[in-house]
Amino acid sequence: MSSIISGLIEYVINLVIYVIQVSNYPGIFFLMFLEGLLLPVPSEVVMAFSGYLALSNQLPVYLSIPSYLLVLIAGTLGNAVGASAAYAIGLYGGRPAIMRFGKYIRLDEKSLDRTEKWFNKYGEISVFITRLIPIFRTFISIPAGLAEMKFTKFLSFTLLGTVIWDSVLIYVGYLLGNSWKNILGLFNDYTYIAIVLAFVVLFYVYRVLSRGSQKTPVKTNE
Repeated sequence: MSSIISGLIEYVINLVIYVIQVSNYPGIFFLMFLEGLLLPVPSEVVMAFSGYLALSNQLPVYLSIPSYLLVLIAGTLGNAVGASAAYAIGLYGGRPAIMRFGKYIRLDEKSLDRTEKWFNKYGEISVFITRLIPIFRTFISIPAGLAEMKFTKFLSFTLLGTVIWDSVLIYVGYLLGNSWKNILGLFNDYTYIAIVLAFVVLFYVYRVLSRGSQKTPVKTNE
């Protein structure tokens, strides 16, 4: 079984590499769009490999814009568009549509319930926080749509989190060089750290907001 999984992972990695090598920035946009739409495209592979290519001068430069910046723009915009599409599915399709088509985008009822509870408990800031957590980063778009979160706020949090995430991956891909594939093992370890840090941050935000809501306005005598 493990050999089958390893074979599938290797196939996906090779497919990602092929798409990027053939189409450059449009390919990066497309792959990150698919990841934002909850399809099994690993952003770690897309952005790390693209960062390695960009910072080793293997990608073209347009309008004097550095290739690593073009990679960041293509990846971030692609992911934001995909996340917006997932948000729209939650907003307009509701749970019935998600349950009907969820199997095609890695989303079952249990996963939806888990991310929906996360969103309801920690609020809109969870859209930003989860963008920094591998695996979980894409699922939050659906609950945000179901909750009818204001789209401009959703998009702002998504863009901010995605820019940070993609920038880290690009730089790590550059640091690792020809060994950029090692990023997969690195981010498996990072996942657990990120989850703990996310809980700490969300708990702090929750406490601050709770204290603010408990304060009552002071009445003044005029």
